[in-house]
Amino acid sequence: MEQEASTKEIVASAQRSERRPRDMVISMLVLLVPILLAFGVYRVFFDGNDPIAVDPAMALDDARHANAFPVLVPTGLSGEWTTVTARWQQIDGGKALRLGLVSPDGKGVQVVQTDAEPTKVIPAELTAKARPEGTVEIAGASWQTYSTRPGERALVKLDPDSTVILMGEAGDADLRTLAGSLK
Repeated sequence: MEQEASTKEIVASAQRSERRPRDMVISMLVLLVPILLAFGVYRVFFDGNDPIAVDPAMALDDARHANAFPVLVPTGLSGEWTTVTARWQQIDGGKALRLGLVSPDGKGVQVVQTDAEPTKVIPAELTAKARPEGTVEIAGASWQTYSTRPGERALVKLDPDSTVILMGEAGDADLRTLAGSLK
């Protein structure tokens, strides 16, 4: 009787080892289909690709209250622009207000306003190799165009009491639109 039971176990074990690669593919599909459906639902119904907007009011209020420099705020931009980060912070040599935005074409732009020395902050933000390439007039103000990291553009406005830097992957038109909206 014991001999019979062990023979049945051997036969069952042999049958399990005869599974084909097709069985493995079916098992993987059973696992992957629900995962892919969950990602699809997230992207379609919950706008999974859209940037998450933040309210910059607290950082702007902190910057205004510190009175380190005149705070410039993007105004009049279309609803397609999204503020994704806002931070008021102490940096080496001064204070800085940083606003991160996503342009209508989905590219990131950072606005940095600071009272730190331009000779220190420009290389720190744009790289040590950054050099001015020219000057453009935007909304009555003079902005310098800078070379920066590959794929990025930068505009810099030097005021007596502050430096404003716009940098990111957004196109020239979007950078100029953003620069013109700062009031």
